[in-house]
Amino acid sequence: MILFCIHSAQAQSLKDCDGNEYKTIKYGMQEWTATNLNVTHFLNGDVIPEAKTDEEWIKAGDEGKPAWCYFNNDPENRKKFGNLYNWYAVNDPRGLASKGWQVPASPDWSKLVKNLLGVDIAGTKLKSKTGWKSLNGTDNIGFAALPGGYRNEKGEFKELGSKCQWWANSEPLEVKKSNMIYSLMLNNHSIEVRFLKMNKSNGLSVRCIKDDTGR
Repeated sequence: MILFCIHSAQAQSLKDCDGNEYKTIKYGMQEWTATNLNVTHFLNGDVIPEAKTDEEWIKAGDEGKPAWCYFNNDPENRKKFGNLYNWYAVNDPRGLASKGWQVPASPDWSKLVKNLLGVDIAGTKLKSKTGWKSLNGTDNIGFAALPGGYRNEKGEFKELGSKCQWWANSEPLEVKKSNMIYSLMLNNHSIEVRFLKMNKSNGLSVRCIKDDTGR
């Protein structure tokens, strides 16, 4: 039996096809999810493959296929940090975000950071007030960024407690022929926001932005 997802979105919350509910925040003209995504089905109901072993993770990246995981393959980490997805899951035409929402492109992230007065200080305003090994944030807008770590292209889990990183669902022209795209990163020893090129086979967190807000 094929599962078709029915998604709903409201001003302050949305629900995905797995039944997960996400609080949302509005800042300026943008509306964002206030926690990381943890859906395991695409918008059309197809299952997103879970890659538990290093071999499964590497294979998905080498073949350009979607995959997700929990940090350290521990479901307990999902409750706090959400899932980690490779870029092939983020960019899959079947859709990762709920209807009416999407994974932010680089300009969406840039606008958010600019509204928070730039890369030099925006990090502290996005970080949660607790949970970081050092330099907790002020969480000015309720974005509540937690250091959920990431998974590299070799399948290794890194930086839990000290770094968070989200995909941008856009491939800038200058790296279009490579296997790298931009992401947004916060770390525990800085109040800055950094935009970094990342291998598409890495596993990063995902936030969603409501369609056509702030564009």
